[in-house]
This record gives sequence, C-alpha cells and structure tokens, in this order.
Amino acid sequence: MQQLTTVYTLDSTNYGGNETDYTALLAIKSKLIDHSVDGVLSSWNHSHHHCFWDGVTCEHRHNTVISLSLTGNFLGGTISPFIGNLSNLKMIAFGNTGLHGHIPPEVGRLLKLQSLDLSNNQLQGELPMGLGASSNLKYLWVYSNKLSGSLFQVIQNLTRLVVFQGQDNGFTGTIPTSILRVSNLICLNISSNQVSGIIPPSISNLSSLELLDLSKNQLHGEFPVELGALSNLIRLLVSSNKISSMIPSSISNLSSLEYLDLSKNQLHGKLPMELGALPRLIFLNVFCNSFTGLIPPSIFNLSSLEVIYLAFNQLHGRLPLTASLPHLKSLLLFNNHLSGPLPMYLSNLTRLENIEFGRNNLKGNMSNFDFGHLHSLKKLILHANSFEGDISFITTLVSCRKLYHLSLGHNYFTGLLPRLVVNLFTTLTWLDISQNLISGEFPKDISNLINLRIIYMDSIGLTRTIPQDLGKLQKLEQLYLNNNKLTGEIPISIANLPYLSILSLSYNNLEGSIPPSLGNCKNLLSLYLSNNNFNGPLPKNLFAGSAKFVKLHLSYNKLEGPMPVEISKQVSIVELGLSGNKLIGLIPDVFNYLPELVILYMGDNMFSGSIPPTFTFLKSLSVVDLSKNNLSGTIPQCFSTFPIMYLNLSYNDFEGSVPTKGVFANASAISLDGNSRLCGGIWELHLTRCVEKNGKKRRMSHALKLTFMITSACVGVLVMATCIWLYLKRRSKKGKSSSLGALQKESFLKVSYDMLLKATDGFSSTNLLGSGTFGSVFKGMLDGKAVAIKVLNLQQRGGSKSFMTECEALRNIRHRNLVGILTACSSMDFQRNDFKALVYELMPNGSVERWLHENGNLSLLQRLDIAIDVAHAINYLHCECGSQIVHCDLKPSNILLDNDMVARVADFGLAKVLHPPVHPNQSSSIGIKGTVGYVAPEYGLGNEASFEADLYSYGILLLELMTRKRPIDHMFNEDFNLHMYAKAALPDQVLQIVDSTLLEDKSDELDETRPRTQVMLQKREECMVFVINIGVACSSQLPNDRMKIREVISELQHARNILCKPKCRRNLQRGTLI
Repeated sequence: MQQLTTVYTLDSTNYGGNETDYTALLAIKSKLIDHSVDGVLSSWNHSHHHCFWDGVTCEHRHNTVISLSLTGNFLGGTISPFIGNLSNLKMIAFGNTGLHGHIPPEVGRLLKLQSLDLSNNQLQGELPMGLGASSNLKYLWVYSNKLSGSLFQVIQNLTRLVVFQGQDNGFTGTIPTSILRVSNLICLNISSNQVSGIIPPSISNLSSLELLDLSKNQLHGEFPVELGALSNLIRLLVSSNKISSMIPSSISNLSSLEYLDLSKNQLHGKLPMELGALPRLIFLNVFCNSFTGLIPPSIFNLSSLEVIYLAFNQLHGRLPLTASLPHLKSLLLFNNHLSGPLPMYLSNLTRLENIEFGRNNLKGNMSNFDFGHLHSLKKLILHANSFEGDISFITTLVSCRKLYHLSLGHNYFTGLLPRLVVNLFTTLTWLDISQNLISGEFPKDISNLINLRIIYMDSIGLTRTIPQDLGKLQKLEQLYLNNNKLTGEIPISIANLPYLSILSLSYNNLEGSIPPSLGNCKNLLSLYLSNNNFNGPLPKNLFAGSAKFVKLHLSYNKLEGPMPVEISKQVSIVELGLSGNKLIGLIPDVFNYLPELVILYMGDNMFSGSIPPTFTFLKSLSVVDLSKNNLSGTIPQCFSTFPIMYLNLSYNDFEGSVPTKGVFANASAISLDGNSRLCGGIWELHLTRCVEKNGKKRRMSHALKLTFMITSACVGVLVMATCIWLYLKRRSKKGKSSSLGALQKESFLKVSYDMLLKATDGFSSTNLLGSGTFGSVFKGMLDGKAVAIKVLNLQQRGGSKSFMTECEALRNIRHRNLVGILTACSSMDFQRNDFKALVYELMPNGSVERWLHENGNLSLLQRLDIAIDVAHAINYLHCECGSQIVHCDLKPSNILLDNDMVARVADFGLAKVLHPPVHPNQSSSIGIKGTVGYVAPEYGLGNEASFEADLYSYGILLLELMTRKRPIDHMFNEDFNLHMYAKAALPDQVLQIVDSTLLEDKSDELDETRPRTQVMLQKREECMVFVINIGVACSSQLPNDRMKIREVISELQHARNILCKPKCRRNLQRGTLI
C-alpha cells in the first residue's frame, strides 16, 4: 500500500525509529487549529518523543501509535489524510473538537481500528466506503455532524460492529435486509436523519440489540411483528415516522424493554393489552397517533412505569378504576375523548410530577379532591373538560412546592376565588382559571407569585379594580382579564412590564384614559381594550412609542377627538379596531405606512371627508368596516382588487358608481345601506342606474363617433391586407407546411401506437406511473419531451366511453390548474386490437395522494395552496370555460403537482359536459359516478351530474388534506363519515383531528419579518379551524346547503391571509416523487 509522504526536518532520536508515525502525527497537527486553553498540541514538537505527546498512546515494544484521543479539546481544522499512515491505530477519539471538512477515505486503511469517535463536529460528506473494510471496527460514533449519503452501504459490511451512533445527520437510503450481517450490534441509533423505506423484518436477527433508535426519519409501512424476537431490547424508539399499522401483540415478547416511543406516527387500532406484559417498562409514549378504544387496565398495573404519554389520540371511556403505579411521574392523556371522573388514586401517586388531562370529556365533582400529598407535582392541566364543584380544592396545592403550571380553565367550577391562590409557591409560571363559574375580587397579593409569565383569568366574574402591584410581576408575558366586571383605571404599573406581549382587558367596566405609557412596552404585540368605558383622546404616544402592535382593538369605548397621524408608526399592524367611539375629523392619509393591515374596524364614529387615497396601499385587506360615519366622496376602485371578504360602508354619504368586481360582485359580502347617492353595482343591490350629465354625454358622443370612424377604417385596411397576405402565402407554399408551429402541431396530432410503444419502452412496468379503472398511465418521451401517456383499458366496460368523454371535455379548455392534453391516439396495436391513448403533460411531482399518504411531507401552506389551485380549476370548469363541465371524480390521486408544486386537476374520464346545465336534484339513470368516499350522496339516488356534487367531492378532499384521513378509513362506516368526524370537532377540538405534522411550527408558513410569538402560533390554529369549516360546508348532505365555489376561493384566500402575509408567494421545496 503506497504511503503518503511529506517533508519535515527529523531528528531520529525523536521518532524512536518509527519515522512513518512521527511524520503522520506532524501532518495531522498541521491541519488542526489549537484554540484550547492549555495548548493541547503544544507538546507535539521535536523536543519530545511522539509517544509522549498529549493525546497520543503508543505500543511500547515498537513505539507505534495505537491511540489518538483529543476529545473535548477546543480545536478546529480538518482531519489530515495522513491519519491513514498510522497503520497500527486502534482508537481515534476526535469527538467535540470543532472539526469540519470531510472524513478522509484514508481512514479505511486502518485495518486494526476498533473505535472511531468523530461525534459533535461539523463534518460533512459521506462516510468513506473504505471504512467498510475496517473489519475490526466495533465502536463508531459520528452523531451530530452534517454527514450525508447512503448510510447502510458502509454499515452492513462492519460485521464486528457493536455500537453505531449516527443520529443528527443527513443520512439517506433504506435499511437493507443485509443488516442482519451486523449480528453483534448492541446499539443502533440513526435518529434525526432522512432514512426511508420500511423497517425490514430481518432486523429481528440482531438478537444482541439493546438500543434501537429509528426516530425522526421517513420510514413507513407496518410495525414488524418480528421485532418481538429482540428479547434483549431495552430501548425501542421509532417516533416521528410514518408507520401505519397496529401495534402487534408480539410486543409482549420484549421482556427487557424499558423505553418504548412510537409517538408521531400513523398507528391505529386499539392499544394492545400485551403492553401490560412488559414488566420492566419505564417509559411509554404513543403520543399523536390514531389509537381508539379504551386504555388497557393492564398498563396501569405496570409498577415500573414512570411516564405514560397517550395524548393526541382518539381514546375514549373511563380511566382504569385501579392502578399500581408507585413510580409514576408523568401521566399525559390530553386531547382524547376520555370521560368519567378523575380517579381518586391519583392523589396517592406521590411521585407524580405532571398530570395533563386537558381537552377531554372528563367530568365529576372536584370539591373533595386533595392534591396535598403530591409534593413533586409540577404541572396540573385539567382545562377544557366538564369538571365541577367548588374551586376551593386548589388550596390543597399549597403544599406542592414545585408547581409551575396550573391550568383549570374551561370547566364548570364554582365558588369564590380563594385568597390562598396567592400562597401558591413562587415557582408558578402559568395560571389558568378562565371560563369557569367562579367569582370574587382580583387577588390583591398576586404579586407574590413573582415568576408568573402567563395569567388566564378571563370570563370568571372578577370584580373591583386591578391592583397596582400587578406591575411587580416583572416576568409577565401574557395577561388575559377580559370578560369580567373589573372597574377603575388601568394601573400605570402595567406599562413597566418589560416582557408583556399580550394584554387583554376587553369587556369590562374599566374607565379613565388609556395610559400613553403602554406605547412604551417594547414587546407588546396585542392590546385588547374594547367594550369598556375609556374616554379622552387617543394617546399619540400609544402609537409613537416603542410598542409595535400586531393587533390593537379599542372599539366601543368613549374615545374622542381625531385619529392621530402617529398611527403611521405601527408598520406591523394587522388588526386595528376603533369602532363605536366618538372619533372625529378626517381619516389621516397615512395608510401607505400600514401595508400589513388585514382587518380594519372604524365604524360608528364621526369621521368625515373621503376615504384617503393611501388606502390603495392596503392590498392585504380582508375585513373593512367604515359604517355609520359622515364619510363622502366615491368608493375607491381599489377595494374591488383587494381580497376583501366583508365590506361595510353603510350609513355614510358616498356617491357615484358602485364597482361590480371583487367583493362588490357578492351582495352578501357588502353593506351599502344608507348611502342614497350611490348608483350602479350588481342588480342584487337594487341601486338606481347611473345617469351621466347631458353635456358630458354629448361631448363624449362626438368623441366616440370620431374614434369609431378612425378605428373602423384602420381595422378595415388591416383586414384587407391580412387577407391578401394569406392568399399569396398559401399559393406560394402550397403542399408545404405553413410554419414550424404547424409542423409541431401536426406531429403531435398524428402519434401512432408504434410511437407510443417506443416512447414507453414497450409500456414497461418501470415507466408505470399508476393505474385505475379505465386504464394505466405511463411515463414516456416524445420528441425529446417527457410526457404522461394514459392507455385506456378497452376491455373494461365504459373504457371507450371514458376516452370519448375525456376528449370532449379537454378539447377546448386551457387553465394553469388543469393538466394539459397534448394529443390523442385512436389506432390498432400489432394484434389488430383497438388501441386508444391520451398524451398529457408530465407532472414531475406526482399526485397529492402520494405526497399526503406515502412519501411526501406537505406543510400547512402547501396544502392551502393546493386547495386554492383546485378551487380555481373547479371554478373554471363550472363557470368560465364556455362549456360547463362537471368533473365527477375529484380526489387526491387525480390532483397532480407540477415542477413548481402548482396543483393540476387530471382524469376527466367520468366528466360530463352539461348541455344545458341541470338542476342538482334532477333525476336520471346514470348510476353512481366517481370514487367511493368522494362521491356525493345524491348520486346514490340516481341524480344527474351537478356542480354541487363536485363541491361535495372537493369538501371531502379538503378535509382529507387537513386530517390526512381517507374517507374510507377503517374508523368510518355508514353512520360515521369524514364529514361528521370533522364537524364534531368544530370549533374547539380541531387540533385533535388535523394531521399531527401540522401542529409543528414550519418556517415556510411564517412571515420571516414578524417575530415568532404565541400570536403567530395561534394563527395556525385559527387557519386550520377556518379550513375545516370550509370543508364541512362543502360536504353538506344536501346539495343546496353546499358552499359556492367562488365563495370557497374567497374563504380559502382569507385562511391563507390568516397564516401569512397575502403577498407571501410560494417558496416550496420541489419534490421528485416520480
């Protein structure tokens, strides 16, 4: 093997006869940068024998280097390829040393290497293939780097490997069946990578395995039954993948198992009783799956359990009546459908730290429940249930010295707010007792709880004033006191809270002026003061201070005076509410500084003058209320171009013509009453027709006549010249192609069976993209262009009709959200059988079906864009393409994604062209059109194809996009379908049914120019609720109850505006699923 060499001045007494090792060590040093305090590499010089250098260990007989250990030293640089010259090296420990660059392939020369630690660095690239030749390697740590490439191509050859930790990298590939060759593995950790495919059953042959961590990858398929053979397994972690099956009963054979984490998958069915047969189990986590049924009582008798995490499933029924859980620390069951009372044995589980039962259907009287023995309790979360009884039971929490999160809101607790609440320990950071039936004064000594960050005390009937001492809570971030009976003024001390981001005091009886110092709260994003008795002018400093509001609601008070021009300083404001006051004067012409504004309430004041011209800059406006003022002038045309969903201009003095486009095309979305001088608009508004003045009409008439005469003459000359040119051109080129475009068109129109056969390599299965009832779709190449070729199955009844239907439907339609047809072929194959095919544009990113249920990972913003694209396609088919077309088979597999992830509707094999349009209830004998689960219920009654039926299919598609549940999912039946499932979750349980991946924060859905606060995260939930509402409305049982497609588009645009700025464009990672 050829040695790498370099030139150094050597003293033979220093390398003790081993020049190769000495030279290699100096070369290694030359690539390292020593930042360590003690200068760990300072001893690597000519004055010491290399076997005495720091971190170097030699074999004494021959002075050969057998170990390099620099772990934890503050170094930098790269790994020198000269490391491959240390041929006797058995251990390399370079973990956490700040290395970057690639792992040199020369490491593969180290045939005696047993241990390699390169963890916690910035290394990148692939593992060297030569490393697989290190037949003695037992320990390999490369976790927390930036490594990539196919991992198991190297690992499968390390037959003596005992420990591999490669988590937190970017490794790809699949787990091969040949993994069984690494039979000595005790630890295999590949979490937080991009490994895909299934978990192979052969992994069960790794009988020595004690730790198997496959979490946070892209694995799919079933949970292997064979894993039950790993009797030595102590930790099994497969969270955050796409495993979609039930947990097999063979899991009971994992007798050594202590940690089981299957969270964030697509597991379903019932939790197996066999989980209770794992005697050593300490940690059980199946959070965020789709488990149903009861919680097996056997789980609550596993005496070793410390954590039970079953949240975000669909478990129901009562909690087990008895439990033997002496070591239990965390019981996390929130967001299920559990019912019944809280078991009394909880008060005896003295090691409990976290009790989280929020968002269930639990009930029962809590008056006598005693938490006093739970001295380790840190979190008690019971919100959004139906508990009742006197809230005085919280006084038993005084002995819980570690309690930091108490959430009892949204229940039916009664009684007076105990004064002892202020005696809860200063560890408390979160206090929620909102929306109960309790009452009492605001606790005067709440300032004792000096670590409070979040206070929810809204809707509980609080009386008296807000104490000044509230300003002592210097860590307070969010304060919700709305919907109470509080009186007096806002304490000035609140303005001294440096971290306050949300202050909600709406719907009280507060009075006095709004403290201008609130404008100095630099972190204050949302201020809600509406529906009180505040008076005086709007403080200029509220707008001109350091606060940068996102939401500011001051409506329905007694504020007076003009609107300050300092509002222009609030450049990030999204919602502004000033309605129901006594504000006067002109509306300041400064709205060009407020481009983010989406919701504007200024009605019921005394504003005068016209709407300022700078309103044209408010391109994100969604809701506008300027009603009940003294505004005049004309309605700005810009309103018709904005994505406005609701516009109220009633009871002013506007004049002139009402626009007819945009929001003005929907009479139910606008209110113009009380403006007697308006005219025009759509007929549903019943306004008078606009009449022009006579003089102007006469002048315009002369101008129009002159213009018409000149234009007619020009057009006539142009037409004559064109005709002559075409005649001469046809004569001169008779028998030849008229242009390159015509040649191309002709070539596409005349494709033969033979051409398509060659384009698809003989309709090879490797080119098969998919198949359906009436045919199969193949990928092919025609004239150098990638196309999709749909070959009709003419043996299938209706196949030929499907071909004709699709040709008729696609003949004259073009739209960016429809898959474009290039040509058709009606011919015979080589056996003289009829052959029919359609050639389409190829959609490189495949179908929504595959992205949603198989290989992809669609963000909330991507799903919204897909929904909007499909809605535009439907609107075009129904209303804008000339012939009115009903698709009849809308579903995820018929929605394809182009190179830019723009959705295109495909497969018109069942489409129907209406001549003329039919009533949705008109009966015929066509039978059921479409796919089970997506087909409208009226088709089962023999009704004709209708637009409303397409809307039903679209509604189901929308719900599937949000929940990632197919309408034919095993959980649905004749009496319970996807529509009912979604409707039952509205409005408060939506987070329980949406796809769990949507609950995670995705950077591409947030406006990078805004701070990522709780406010923004709440917008995600608001958006999801909005979309689920649309899906439910579209999939109503009765056709006439379904939302109209244009209304759908408007509503979805609003939902998108909730999620991010309307000007936010697609910035999506392009996929390559095909």
